Amino acid sequence: MQIGIPLETVAGETRVAATPETVKKLVGQGHTLLVQRGAGLRAGITDAQFEAAGASLTDAAAALGSEMVLKVRSPQPEELAQMRSGAVLIGMLDPFDAEGLQRLAAAGLTSFALEAAPRTTRAQSMDVLSSQANIAGYKAVMLAAEHYPRFFPMLMTAAGTVKAARVVILGVGVAGLQAIATAKRLGAVIEASDVRPSVKEQVESLGAKFIDVPYETDEEREAAEGVGGYARPMPQSWLDRQKAEVAKRVAAADVVITTALIPGRAAPTLVTEEMISAMRQGSVIVDMAAGKGPQGHDGNTPLTQVVQVVQAHGATIVGYANLAARVGADASALYARNVLDFLKLVLPPEKGLTIDMEDDIVAACLMTQNGETRRK
Repeated sequence: MQIGIPLETVAGETRVAATPETVKKLVGQGHTLLVQRGAGLRAGITDAQFEAAGASLTDAAAALGSEMVLKVRSPQPEELAQMRSGAVLIGMLDPFDAEGLQRLAAAGLTSFALEAAPRTTRAQSMDVLSSQANIAGYKAVMLAAEHYPRFFPMLMTAAGTVKAARVVILGVGVAGLQAIATAKRLGAVIEASDVRPSVKEQVESLGAKFIDVPYETDEEREAAEGVGGYARPMPQSWLDRQKAEVAKRVAAADVVITTALIPGRAAPTLVTEEMISAMRQGSVIVDMAAGKGPQGHDGNTPLTQVVQVVQAHGATIVGYANLAARVGADASALYARNVLDFLKLVLPPEKGLTIDMEDDIVAACLMTQNGETRRK
């Protein structure tokens, strides 16, 4: 099959959907790989490296006009116009963007959104959300260290002792756990909060303290278990108690990293303006939900401005979106491996395109086919 790898055109996107490693494997299976010139440069991959792996260099029209197109982000309108009806598209297509999926259906594409893969053991190797969240959690801490005007570790010097930074991490999914691990390596003192009690052991195993908010009703306990590896909206009674507990920790923190996202919903407000006003002068908030909040520009704080760093009440709020793209080389390497593993299901060697709706991963990821959206 002819497989195209175009250059990503979304602002700030550095990743590419294939690397020389995965290109070589696909060429070895008999496929023709068409890579747009410059597609990998922002991820540290040269055209010569793609050529050495067996790919042919081409322009955007040829890459997008292939039988199958591998992308990181959903095609922009100008890209969609260059894609052929009946082609297969694989990428992070935002399963909750109904309008975007409708455009893909209208273009006649058979599209697979990798974010929709179930949270099962079998699907782990193609879990793009986890691979990219891991990188984002790391980068969030590095950004916090960059903007924080003091050291992270405790230092004992001839001029006196410098205290370790106090870091609070709100939301302990994949990104939150990686943020804990990275902040710990830098020598910070860490506390973390999450609505799911099951993560307490993971938090403590990484050397952080879990901010415990006891459950008082069966409704709270049931909601706390989450579904499919994701948090569910918690009852207001518990949220009020958590807010009070978190507010105390945030007021004493030097760095706060918020990671809370609920698929298909606006990101919850975890740090209010009142809480920010109580923080120390020079403290830093890295809002990993920037641009996903109820106002559109915000995230887990109402003062976040997406793709901006702003000052508010003496605190610095970092609102960069798409943190994984700030580590383009490794983010691309992991993403490309996720894509390659998914291709084993829909493009098995010597069989050609196979869409097996009995396969739970394939069925979950299929978004559009035959001019219709398949997601319910």
